[in-house]
Amino acid sequence: MTVLNRKTPTSRKFLYLLGYGMIVLWLIPLIWMAFSSLKPQGSPVTVLSALFKPPFTLENFLYVTSTAALWRWTWNSAVIAVVTTAGTLAITSMAAFALSRLHFPGKRFAFWLIIAGLMVPTEATIIPLFQMMIDSGLINSYSSIIFPSLAAPLGVMILKQFYDGIPNELVEAAKIDGAGFLHVYFHIFLPLSRSSMAALAIFTFISSWNNFLWPFLAVNSEEMMTLPIGIPLFQGSHGQELTLPMAANVLASLPAILVFVLFQKHIIKGITMTGIKG
Repeated sequence: MTVLNRKTPTSRKFLYLLGYGMIVLWLIPLIWMAFSSLKPQGSPVTVLSALFKPPFTLENFLYVTSTAALWRWTWNSAVIAVVTTAGTLAITSMAAFALSRLHFPGKRFAFWLIIAGLMVPTEATIIPLFQMMIDSGLINSYSSIIFPSLAAPLGVMILKQFYDGIPNELVEAAKIDGAGFLHVYFHIFLPLSRSSMAALAIFTFISSWNNFLWPFLAVNSEEMMTLPIGIPLFQGSHGQELTLPMAANVLASLPAILVFVLFQKHIIKGITMTGIKG
């Protein structure tokens, strides 16, 4: 941890203080959610002086897990997030490899067509996607949520940028030894891009875990709901009571927080190696 002292330049002190301030702003909602979930039902969680004072209880978590389909929603979110992440990595890495190393007519046009997908807002594709799922008979299933999420132009752009930086000498040496394109892809490009793919995997997982709009439209039964859909439904059934929904939010947030904390080094390393700038 960086310690501020008299020798630290003023500009750097300002940046450190700004960073600490952003951390505090990020933590305040999490702290409020955590303490609210521990208060007995009916407690005033909007009064700061009463929020941090006893009594505290774990009964909210027991009530949520026993009355709501929380575990089913968690399972749905986990399956969708894991399959979406794995599928996205497979598709984007193969597409990026083809655009970076293979030669075929229209390659440049194909790349810019994929990048153009970044400029299309998600809301503009909702109606055709919904109609497509209905015509295919996939509505209210895992497939209806997973398939539209596999198209990730940003992932293709990130990995292609990294693949372009891999020396041609490695590829030529592998070809001299008799390696084909699949061998080069699996044994050279994938191992070298582990950090970039790990960063992309984390972003994809968290995005899929928190996705609300499309799953809300694609499923119509409580059994198929994910956490972002089920928790508002649970909150709506308890009126103005906030302690129970906060307990559900704590349980729902833990997997995404744990994934981010455990793999944050891969995020930083992946962003550094791919040269992404915010």
